[in-house]
Amino acid sequence: MNAELFEALEALEKIKGIPVEYMLEKVEAALLSACRKELGGIPCRVEIDREKKDIRVYKCRTVVEEVEDPKSEISLEAAQAISRRYELGMTVDEEVKTKNFGRISAQTAKQVIVQGIREAEKNNIAREYDKKREEVISALVSKRDDVTGDVWVDTGASEGVLLPKSEQIPGEDLAVGDRVRVFVTEVNHAASPDDPATIANLSRIAPGMIKRIFETDIPEIADGTVLVKGVAREAGSRTKIAVLSRDPAVDAVGACIGNRAIRSSAISEELHGEKIDVIQYSEKPEEYIAAALSPASVIDVEFDGERCATVHVAGDQLSLAIGKEGQNVRLAAKLTGCKIDIKGIKSQN
Repeated sequence: MNAELFEALEALEKIKGIPVEYMLEKVEAALLSACRKELGGIPCRVEIDREKKDIRVYKCRTVVEEVEDPKSEISLEAAQAISRRYELGMTVDEEVKTKNFGRISAQTAKQVIVQGIREAEKNNIAREYDKKREEVISALVSKRDDVTGDVWVDTGASEGVLLPKSEQIPGEDLAVGDRVRVFVTEVNHAASPDDPATIANLSRIAPGMIKRIFETDIPEIADGTVLVKGVAREAGSRTKIAVLSRDPAVDAVGACIGNRAIRSSAISEELHGEKIDVIQYSEKPEEYIAAALSPASVIDVEFDGERCATVHVAGDQLSLAIGKEGQNVRLAAKLTGCKIDIKGIKSQN
């Protein structure tokens, strides 16, 4: 029986990557738990010999002159009846035959082992997500709650991970069978093994998702020629992303947009039609702010303080610079880190 157990644990290590030593600790805990139930609290110890593939359980009692606690003590006379070698203060180990354990004790041991397997599997999955933290991964929608709009996805690392409605792009309607990309924001190491859906926090609205998609999908960013310097996003509506080329021969904005906007359009389509403005980054704040207000044309930028700027635009560019419900200027302010005040200038005719 012991040999079969070791073979099963070795197979478990090969198939699920759960170390034999880890599971032996769980087996030991399970046997001790079963002993407590079966023997009514008598102290026990488990002896595991991995080389011989042997496991033995012993109940342990201390040799005393006068027994006060029969569960943990044995008289010298009774101990010497087992073996003449025992003396006062020594521990008498008597082997317990676990095959004689009752159904409840056996079930308790089984539960401890099963829980250990689940815990180990959860830890393995968490380590996989640790490698993917702040990365974009592909996922398949496997389940959907039509009432809340929450979906569960299979990421390859695990099945049934929750992507709540609050982390989906506004307006998108994900269905079972859809393949989407998601961003791993956090890994929940404290998640219960019985609730694998919460082991990782996934999002499709995090600004970091846009940055990682560009870094993955745009070859010039992937190879380091073009750098992403900042992202401001209102998911499902609009994103501004600032880029800078490290090679004078490479146009950073053009590389990200692509011929006939094929690159940026493909990313926009994947994000439920979210509009993407690719901005030329500049170390000069005035140039950076002017670019960030694209597609509006800026006349000039004046700083009223270190992070406060007044931007002048032609009258017919005012609404474009501000944007619908102030979105364009709001995103430009997020991107540049400056407070921006837009003022229109009437044309001189």
